[in-house]
Amino acid sequence: MATRLSGREQAPTVRRATNVSLDTKLVEAAKEYGINVSRACEEGLARQVSDERSRRWQEENKEAIDGYNAWIEENGIPLAEYRMF
Repeated sequence: MATRLSGREQAPTVRRATNVSLDTKLVEAAKEYGINVSRACEEGLARQVSDERSRRWQEENKEAIDGYNAWIEENGIPLAEYRMF
């Protein structure tokens, strides 16, 4: 069974049992609505990891991004005359 993360198919993942403390009322509501709590936790964690990975990449590459933006500000967008919009 393949898992979907970030919109791409991934190889089957190895799962590990983990203890997580969750709000009792929230777990009861999830069960009432037929929500798979483990899957919901995994998806939320995957989203958090992805967001943090992105934040760190932006932080690590801030100097290059700022330099490129400054260049665009000074010189304009390359090949702008060929843009259709």
